[in-house]
Amino acid sequence: MEAEKWGRRIRAFRKLKGYTQERLAKELGISVSILGEIERGNRLPTEELVQQIAERLNISVEELAPHSEAGK
Repeated sequence: MEAEKWGRRIRAFRKLKGYTQERLAKELGISVSILGEIERGNRLPTEELVQQIAERLNISVEELAPHSEAGK
């Protein structure tokens, strides 16, 4: 359930910022399949990866975090 929330938010912000999965994955140094698994909610991103995604998308980790996780 938590992985699905992260995945939906990452996908939404990625699209909002105009990134393709391929471009974001390349900039993060991960495979497109790993990013796809995260976005589909099949894999939970690590804290380090969440920070890297937030930096690439020019948003804060708090913005990216699912609402129930914000402020942790």
